[in-house]
Amino acid sequence: MIPARYGPVLFSLILSGVMSLLVSGISTFRTVPVDQGFLGLWAGAWLTGWLLAFPAVMLAAPLTRKLVTLLTVRDPNGSGHG
Repeated sequence: MIPARYGPVLFSLILSGVMSLLVSGISTFRTVPVDQGFLGLWAGAWLTGWLLAFPAVMLAAPLTRKLVTLLTVRDPNGSGHG
């Protein structure tokens, strides 16, 4: 198993992989007919997208956490519910 200290990196790797797979698939589907090499083009677009998405997620995650902290209010009762 992977040590817990690598959890944030693993999370970013998986999240960026899934999201880039989804977005590249939709984009490829909208521009290329399925019968014209769709899977090969999608795979190439996905790998390229993932190479860019992973470092982007690594950079964006801490900034996003800070922004969410600034935009939300802690529950005074400590229950964690709205």
